[in-house]
Amino acid sequence: MDERLIESLSAAVAASPEDLPLRLHLAELLVGAGRGAEAIPHAATVLAREPDNENARDLMARAMTSHAESAPVDGESASIDDDSASTSADSGVFDWGAAESELGGSVPPMFVDGDTDGGGAPPPPAYDAERAGVRLADVGGLKDVKKRLEASFLAPLRNPELRRLYGKSLRGGLLLYGPPGCGKTFLAKAVAGELGASFIHVSLADILDMYIGQSERNVHELFETARSSAPCVLFLDELDAIGQKRSLSRNSGTRTTVNQLLTELDGVGSENEGVYVLAATNHPWDVDPALRRPGRLDRMLLVLPPDTEAREAILRTHLRDRPVERIDTRKLAKATDGFSGADLAHLAESASENALMDSVGTGRARMITMADFDAALAEVRPSIGPWMETARNVALYANASGEYDDLAKWLRKSRR
Repeated sequence: MDERLIESLSAAVAASPEDLPLRLHLAELLVGAGRGAEAIPHAATVLAREPDNENARDLMARAMTSHAESAPVDGESASIDDDSASTSADSGVFDWGAAESELGGSVPPMFVDGDTDGGGAPPPPAYDAERAGVRLADVGGLKDVKKRLEASFLAPLRNPELRRLYGKSLRGGLLLYGPPGCGKTFLAKAVAGELGASFIHVSLADILDMYIGQSERNVHELFETARSSAPCVLFLDELDAIGQKRSLSRNSGTRTTVNQLLTELDGVGSENEGVYVLAATNHPWDVDPALRRPGRLDRMLLVLPPDTEAREAILRTHLRDRPVERIDTRKLAKATDGFSGADLAHLAESASENALMDSVGTGRARMITMADFDAALAEVRPSIGPWMETARNVALYANASGEYDDLAKWLRKSRR
């Protein structure tokens, strides 16, 4: 009966080699039948995938002991010499030397490096290029921003004949700046969607490394991935952290990272055809000036908090899949002047939370109403206040070159 069961389990393991519990069960039966040598490969396979599996370790020890007791100890065919075999059997101490000899080449190595076979597949890229899946039409409001994006960036790319006629160069990139939470990342993804291009989103954590020279290597690999994925929109998020002013940095690693970034943008040998560089920052005044020279990130676009129309569209988007009743989004849009897109998302989340907690208390689910939003509005405040204070000082006292005229004009118009 045991022999038939062993045969059936052996066939099942051959059909499902990744079923580790099945292997352990088969190994248990083999050890019980005195066939420790046959149990060893199964236990070893499990240990190769689960080194901490106590059951597999116990089975391996029992299988090795069983095999050592039954193995021949005389003549040249013995796997261990007479003295060591008898000593191990008599003392009951597990013989690791015998175990290594018995395993031989039956278990593949747990880990290999990429150079063992010399002709294996190259390692996967460090950065992933994704498809954006959104268009500018999906961005609520921001008509002026879309118009400037179309004129300064998208129109030349869509009309190569006219671009060649007027000698319009594709060199350089676009820097989006403005208060936090206003959709700069979403805009960059929408630009990639308009171009039908791949999209790579990079932040500080993807670049900086504690080891000397690794951050520069990361920057190079990033641009190489973008070039191999062309057409590609490469989006550098929080540029003030990645490309901080070198004059203000005491860290040599940060300075050399900025140098490498400059080299990849327009250095000799940097072929970026089909790579469209976008960047975003809340503090453009902290970005190294060399990054904003012609041929690099030489165009700046102010992304402002959403206007009334955009706020209403954002609120409708966040309430689309929630149970709402008689919500006046127009009234809410007027009551949330100065809110960023992230603030509006937080407002909708807070109103939903009020309704949820009330439903938990009463035991009956109910709809989200204007009363929930009124309660949320009493708690949620615009988050862009600190940024506004800094931006006002920059517009008043650090705008001699006129690069922040758009910001100064908006501050005067909105009386902020």
